[in-house]
Amino acid sequence: MQECVSKFISFVTGEASDKCRKERRKTVNGDDICCALGTLGFDDYAALLRRYLHRCRDQEGAEHRANIGNNNNEDELKLLANNNILSTAQEQRIIMIMNQYDHPDHHDIQKT
Repeated sequence: MQECVSKFISFVTGEASDKCRKERRKTVNGDDICCALGTLGFDDYAALLRRYLHRCRDQEGAEHRANIGNNNNEDELKLLANNNILSTAQEQRIIMIMNQYDHPDHHDIQKT
């Protein structure tokens, strides 16, 4: 039984990995797994897994948004960005703000 499960997992992750390669990405995420399941004909499982994945992300996002006011560190922000909780525009703004804090003399250099 374990051998069958291992082959199934390899089959699905291989399909997800191929999708990532075609999109020139190096990281396989949950959405890629769901897409692979659908591509391979496991539509019912893909739909269930996609709902579960979104529910988990919503819950994680709510927890992180509640904590972010208390803990504005770089790791928390990266985690939010990696879990697709932040939009690209929000992520870019955070990076810009973080870069300003990394280089406090930056504004003085541009003014002179």
